[in-house]
Amino acid sequence: MAARIPSLNGLKAFESAARHMSFTQAALELNVTQTAISHQIRRLEGELGVRLFLRLKDGLALTDEGRAYFPGVRSAFHELRHCTETLLDSVHDSALTVSTLVSFASKWLLPRLASFQEAYPNIDVRVSASTDMVDFRKGGIDAAIRYGTGDWKGLRADWLMSDEVFPVCSPKLLVGPNALKAPGDLTHHTLLQVSGMTRDDWSLWLGAAGQPSALAEGSRLTFDLAMMAVQAAIDGLGICIGRSTYVDEDLKAGRLVAPFALRLKSDLGFYLVTPVETAHSKKVEAFRAWLIDSTREANTPDTLSLD
Repeated sequence: MAARIPSLNGLKAFESAARHMSFTQAALELNVTQTAISHQIRRLEGELGVRLFLRLKDGLALTDEGRAYFPGVRSAFHELRHCTETLLDSVHDSALTVSTLVSFASKWLLPRLASFQEAYPNIDVRVSASTDMVDFRKGGIDAAIRYGTGDWKGLRADWLMSDEVFPVCSPKLLVGPNALKAPGDLTHHTLLQVSGMTRDDWSLWLGAAGQPSALAEGSRLTFDLAMMAVQAAIDGLGICIGRSTYVDEDLKAGRLVAPFALRLKSDLGFYLVTPVETAHSKKVEAFRAWLIDSTREANTPDTLSLD
């Protein structure tokens, strides 16, 4: 009579904990609590009637039985991951759905996407632009481009690039009676800014430029989306505190100019974020490699840190 297969959750907890030799790391990898890992492994040990771990004062150790069991369990999960990846690749290989911020999609990703399509004509890219945080567990999203520190629990995050922060404006604001010639001239203009994570950009830049922070509290317009603030600057409505990711193309095209040399380097960045279980699918790896290659341009060396 064939032996009954024990709890799959218990086997997953055992494989991860034995690989990391840590219940804490296993909990982080499987996106559960450390207590849940401990309970799952105790249940597995009860099902098997065998102790798998020694709980020591200075950490974990596998019992003789645990050491004998681990290679087979690890191999089984490796095969499961591989055959699942192969299945998903064969079923969904033609479509790659990427979630990203509306402004990033409009100002950075879409102008460059043609080169990915030329390199991978068999992959149908679908861009889902939103300001909301995507939930991979609900399905439908293969990868996301997020902005932050890169610390998203249970997900693989590949760093892409950081931003430089500096004022930009329409070329026409460099001429006339209130022409921008020095940072102090900003007092004669409306300051354009974006709410959310970057709402303090003007204050930080003004401080680095030796200007009073009260300048950022004068005439200003605030937008929810960076692309709206950038367009307002192009239209001559004021001076936008720009981030390089969102303004570089408009600077190259002459729609915007950077009136001052000072640029600050942000400690936040853009990351490609993917679920661990599908991070190595062929289409995601292709998109990751293309993204990293596309963001390899060297940062300007003469920058100041925002921290």
